[in-house]
Amino acid sequence: MKPVEIKKGIYWVGGIDWDLRNFHGYLTQRGSTYNAYLIVDEKITLVDSVKYYLCDEMFERISHLIDPAKIDYIISNHVEMDHSGSIPMIKEVAKNAAVITSPKGETGLKAHFKRDMDFQVVKSGDTLNIGKRTLHFVLTPMVHWPDNMVTYIPDDNVLLSNDAFGQHLASSERFDDEYPLNIIIEEAQKYYANIVLPYSTQVQKALQAVGGLEIDVIAPSHGVIWRSHIPTILAHYQKWSANQTNEKALIVYDTMWNSTKKVAYSIQRAFEDKGIQTRMFNLQYNHISDIMTEAMTAKYICVGSPTLNNGMLPTMGAFLTYFKGLAPKNRIGLAFGSYGWGGQSVGLIEDVLKACDFKMLPGVKVQYIPDEETLQAITEQVKGALL
Repeated sequence: MKPVEIKKGIYWVGGIDWDLRNFHGYLTQRGSTYNAYLIVDEKITLVDSVKYYLCDEMFERISHLIDPAKIDYIISNHVEMDHSGSIPMIKEVAKNAAVITSPKGETGLKAHFKRDMDFQVVKSGDTLNIGKRTLHFVLTPMVHWPDNMVTYIPDDNVLLSNDAFGQHLASSERFDDEYPLNIIIEEAQKYYANIVLPYSTQVQKALQAVGGLEIDVIAPSHGVIWRSHIPTILAHYQKWSANQTNEKALIVYDTMWNSTKKVAYSIQRAFEDKGIQTRMFNLQYNHISDIMTEAMTAKYICVGSPTLNNGMLPTMGAFLTYFKGLAPKNRIGLAFGSYGWGGQSVGLIEDVLKACDFKMLPGVKVQYIPDEETLQAITEQVKGALL
C-alpha cells in the first residue's frame, strides 16, 4: 500500500473501497476511493482523510513517506464522514496537528465528533504558508454541503477539488490517462446526477471562482485524478451545471399487467419516428441512480405508472421523490399510465413534473388493455405534440 506521487512532494495517500456498492441510496457498482493527499514540505500537511475503516490503509501509505506523528496540519475540505471519518484517529497520532477548515466546517466537525481539535478557520482568499508552498483556500458552499471548500496550490498548479469532479470508482490506477476515459466520464456523470445536480447554480459560481487559476492537476476526493483530460471534465461540468440537454427521451415506467408497458413502447415509437434517441427504464429492473445518470442529458422525461389504490405504484412514488429532490431543470415532461377504474396515477405524476417546472406534453391515459389501434393512436398523438 504505497503512496502515489502527483507532483514532486505531493502524494495520494487515500484508501480504495473495492467492495462499496451503495452510497446512501446510490448504487456504486464500481466501488470508490476516498482520496487523501499528503504535502511534504517544512510543515507536513494532510488534505482530507478516509472513511474510518480505511484509516490503517491511509496510515500505511503515509508511513512510506514520513512518521504520521509529524503531521502539522490536517485540512478538512468537507466534513462528510467519508472524508472526515479518520480525523479523530489522525489526531490521536499527530497530537499537535491543527485542523484547518471553513467556518461551517468547524461547526460540522464539532457536531460530528463532540470535541475540540485545535481548529483554525479559513475563508475564501485566506492562505497558509507551509514552507516552499503557500496554500490558497476558496469556499464553495453547497457543492454539495454548506461547509465545502477547495484547496489550491499555486506553486504546483494543483487544485484539491473536494467532491467536485469526483467519481465513485475503485481502481489501482490513479490518473485519468491510465483508465478508460469513457468509464471515468460515465461515473463522473453519475456522481453529478445523484449528488451534485441540485446545487448546479452553486457549481457555476464555483467554476467561476476557480476559472482564473492555472491548473495542471485536479485531485478530487473520489475516483481518479485529472491531469490529461482537464478541459474535457471542465466542459462536462459547464454543460451539466447549466442543465443543458441532448435531443433524447427518457421513458421510465413500472407496470402491473403490461398495459403501461405497452403504452411506454408506443410512446418510444413516437420519439423514434421523429429521430429522437430514447432510453427505456422499467423500474422493476433498473436502479433509480442509474436512471438519473441518463436523465442528466435527456430533454424529454416521460414517466408512467398504472393506478393502484387511487395512487401510483410504490416504485414510481419512490422514483419521483428521488427525482424531484435532485431538481433537474429545463425539461419537457409527459405522464402516462393505465387504469381499471380510478385513473389517478397520470394526474399525480403530472403534478410532480409540473412542480419541477417542466413544460408538459398532453398526458396519456388508457383504461384496461390497449389494443393495437389504441397504441397506434398514442404514437400519433405524441408525434403530433412533438411538432
